[in-house]
Amino acid sequence: MAGAEYAQLGPPNNTGTGTLCVSGDVRRPGYFEVEVGKVTMGEVINDLCGGLKPGRSLKAIIPGGSSARVLRADERFMLKDGRELGVMDIPMDFDTMAACGSMAGSGGVIIMDDSRSMSWVLNNLNAFYAHESCGQCTPCREGSLWMQKISDRIVAGNASPSDVDELERVANNIEGRTICAFGEACSWPTQSFVRK
Repeated sequence: MAGAEYAQLGPPNNTGTGTLCVSGDVRRPGYFEVEVGKVTMGEVINDLCGGLKPGRSLKAIIPGGSSARVLRADERFMLKDGRELGVMDIPMDFDTMAACGSMAGSGGVIIMDDSRSMSWVLNNLNAFYAHESCGQCTPCREGSLWMQKISDRIVAGNASPSDVDELERVANNIEGRTICAFGEACSWPTQSFVRK
């Protein structure tokens, strides 16, 4: 396929194909190459991945890698073009995903069913980012570890009433204050989980 022909795939501004790496609570996780914007989140879950695990209902989705903002299963999105979409109706393209408050990002789609503790999921993400910080920037080096310690307390049942607010404050103080984009990557999950 020539470049011009490839560029005709997908909707305007979102052309070509993309690879989705779907993991989590689906029957058939895996890698799927799709035409950008031609499949919805519901088609990814039900058609490509065989649906949710038996007896489960959808709780949330991280649509574009661990730093993408989480989407709750019950959310509805009113787009500027007048469309109203539920999570399962979102086309897997960059512009629509951004309009719904998240991002297509790396294509790492994480599906979570009603068996998942969202505080455990956030703690797992915070542990990953605390481990992966290079340590060069103080907000990221200290903040990612601080977020992990707070979410550790939440998961263990030892949190104080102010810990959730403190968790969001720390995330807000990392975002935009680091040399590279890792600061945003580690703050966005916490911000979205706390807000939702």
